[in-house]
Amino acid sequence: MSGLKLGAHMSIAGGVSNALDAAADVNSNAVQVFMKSNRQWKGPQIKEEDVSRWNEQMPERGVAYAVSHASYLINLASPKDPLWEKSVAAFADELERAHAYGIRHVVLHPGAHTGSGEEAGLQRIADALNRIHAQLPECSGVITLLELMAGQGTTLGYTFAQLGRIIELVEDKERVGVCLDTCHALAAGYDFRTAEGYEAMMDELEETVGIDSVGCWHFNDSSNDHGSRKDRHEHIGEGFVGVEGFRHILNDLRWDGVPMLLETPKKEDGDGKDEQNLRALAALVTDVNRLPEGLRPTGT
Repeated sequence: MSGLKLGAHMSIAGGVSNALDAAADVNSNAVQVFMKSNRQWKGPQIKEEDVSRWNEQMPERGVAYAVSHASYLINLASPKDPLWEKSVAAFADELERAHAYGIRHVVLHPGAHTGSGEEAGLQRIADALNRIHAQLPECSGVITLLELMAGQGTTLGYTFAQLGRIIELVEDKERVGVCLDTCHALAAGYDFRTAEGYEAMMDELEETVGIDSVGCWHFNDSSNDHGSRKDRHEHIGEGFVGVEGFRHILNDLRWDGVPMLLETPKKEDGDGKDEQNLRALAALVTDVNRLPEGLRPTGT
C-alpha cells in the first residue's frame, strides 16, 4: 500500500528548492510549485545550483512527489494567433523547466475559447500540445495534467467529457493526463458530497478519461455552492464542499499514491493555514497508517 500523498502549493521565493523546506515544515510529503513568477511570461535562467539543491533536499525533506503549475497567463485555446503563439512558447518553457528539475507532472488550465466556440477551442488546445510535443521530444517524460475547471465565462475543461475530448485529439496520449480540483468540480456541477454523488462522479470519470489518467488532486473548499461556475477557493471545512466531500475521496483506496494538494488562500505574510488544513484532512482518514508520518495522530 503506497498510502496518501498530502501537501500544498508553496512559494518559491528565493529559489524553487525553498518550497521543499516549506513542505517539510508542515509535515507534508508532497508539494506544488510555480517554476517562475506566475505573473510573467518569461522567467529567469534556471540555476543549476538550485536544481542540485532540489534533487538533494527532496529525499532529505521527505517529499515524495512534486508537481509544477503552469502560469495562468497561458491560453492554448485562444483563437488569436499572437496570444496562442505566445502561450505555446510559454508552455513549452514550463515543460522544459519541469524537465530540468525532474518534475513529472505540470498542471495546466486548458484555456478559454473567448468566442470561437467550445469545439474550436478544444481543437486549438490539442493542436498546441501536439506542436509542443513535436518540438520537445526530450521532455517526453513530463506529463501535462489538464485541470478540471469551474466553467466561468468561456473557460474550457469544466466537464470530464471536454478533458477527454482534448486527450482524444492529442497524438501522444502518454504525455497528457488530468488534475481534479474539488472546488472546480463542485462549481462545475459535480456534487460529490454524498456517497452516492461521489460514486456517480467516479463512474463518469471512468467512462470519459479513466481514473488512471488522474495525476493529482487539488483540495480546496468552495466559497460558492454546487453549479455556481465560480472559482473561489476556501479553507477545508469552511465552504460548501464541507468535510464529507473530502472524506469520500481520502478514504477511497483507488487514490493511494495520487497526490492531493492544497491551493487554499494564503495571506501576504505567507500564513496560509496549510498545516491546519492538512490536519483537518488527516482527521478524516479512517486508516491512519495511510497518512504521511508527520500528519498521523500522536502515539500511532
